[in-house]
Amino acid sequence: MAKLKTKKAAAKRFKVTASGKLKRSKAYKSHILTKKTTKRKRNLRKATMTDSTNEKVMKKILPYI
Repeated sequence: MAKLKTKKAAAKRFKVTASGKLKRSKAYKSHILTKKTTKRKRNLRKATMTDSTNEKVMKKILPYI
């Protein structure tokens, strides 16, 4: 079987944990931070796990990660 290409944009956004789950950063943290509360911004800083419904697709996009 031919080698698969890794989608580099996705590779920069996801990390694999020791248990094999995909870790990602939360959305809505990049701009218009003056409107958002400190509590909300602090919560957005933390990493989260990729949803199980989306994980199968992400594993195909990231074959060697």
